[in-house]
Amino acid sequence: MSRVAVVTGGSSGIGLGVVRRFVADGHRVAILDRNPETLAAVAAEALPGTIAVEVDVADRASVAAAYDRVRAELGPIEIVVTSAGIESFTSVLDIDPELWDRMLAVNLTGTFTCLQSAIPDMLEAGWGRIVTIASSSAQSGAPRMAHYAASKGGVISLTKALAVELAGEGITANTIPPSLVHTPMVDEATARGDFPGVEAVAPRVPVGRAGTPDDIAAACAYLCSDEASYVTGQVIGVNGGMYI
Repeated sequence: MSRVAVVTGGSSGIGLGVVRRFVADGHRVAILDRNPETLAAVAAEALPGTIAVEVDVADRASVAAAYDRVRAELGPIEIVVTSAGIESFTSVLDIDPELWDRMLAVNLTGTFTCLQSAIPDMLEAGWGRIVTIASSSAQSGAPRMAHYAASKGGVISLTKALAVELAGEGITANTIPPSLVHTPMVDEATARGDFPGVEAVAPRVPVGRAGTPDDIAAACAYLCSDEASYVTGQVIGVNGGMYI
């Protein structure tokens, strides 16, 4: 069945993988991102049933305007996958208040805003699917990422709380905390010298390779289906066995 889906951070990496999978599954998809260059590139793909919307998830007014456009052009929102996020590698002693606040504003508060703003549509329909993209660093910890891990840990807790509150309304909420996934963000961190590189880390993954956006998208597709109506509040570790 065709649904209206919003994917934040949808113009690259994991988000773009989810967009492409949802399009293949026949959904109408709003691709939300703050990067105009990658948005233009994905818009140029002319994926059927999609719209590309520039938005800053940390700005509530920007989210509200984006959602108004989604409803006007595609219809009420039934699925939200929150993949928008930022990261940085910074020693705990060097995390200043501005960096801490920005990390939480995008990764945690931005996730909350994008979910809260869609839930009225889901309540009216008596059906909804929420999938948040967290991080295995929130489960295992990670050096020089205290702010990032804290924001993603909040995403996991937020998802569980929503699952409990909305369970009787036909709405499910689950979270996927990936580990090593080969994305442009990982390549950028490698180029900066913050990350040793996919080739160096992949051998440590029990399945022997890095994850792909398609791996995460496949799990999202199931969690956002009718078949997953009895799965809610779960932490689905699509991580190749890196965190068990």
